[in-house]
Amino acid sequence: MIDEPYFVLVVLGVLGTGLVAGVFCAFSTFVMRGLAALPPAQGVAAMNAINVSAVRPPFMAVFAGSAALSVVIAVVTFVLWPDEGTVELLVGSVLYLFGAFGLTMVANVPRNDALLELDPATAEATAYWPAYVREWTMWNHVRAIASGAAALAYILALT
Repeated sequence: MIDEPYFVLVVLGVLGTGLVAGVFCAFSTFVMRGLAALPPAQGVAAMNAINVSAVRPPFMAVFAGSAALSVVIAVVTFVLWPDEGTVELLVGSVLYLFGAFGLTMVANVPRNDALLELDPATAEATAYWPAYVREWTMWNHVRAIASGAAALAYILALT
């Protein structure tokens, strides 16, 4: 079993990565489907409003905080090199940092930025919307799986 206060860090890592996985899963399973069912102008406007709301403190504290916590867990693991859970802790950190946080920066945010530049009522927005939904959702599936797998890896490190 991992010792205190390291145990607390890992439990917080489980909670953070698990919460983020839940948000991403919700978007993949029903939010994006609901938005895609709207007329393109409404879908674009709604997604832009969601993207603006997402970068506010409540979500960012969990999303970026989990990334920071993953870094701390990885560094502490390298320094302490515990007898148990080392592989799981490092795998969990890598999954979240690259598969969730990093992927967000290179795949989802650029698409969000491109969508935000479009006037929802234009033909350009209507044309871009189906590709946006398809590509954004595909990468979001990956983020959801990576975040969930990170939470699972952290849980396995605790057992």
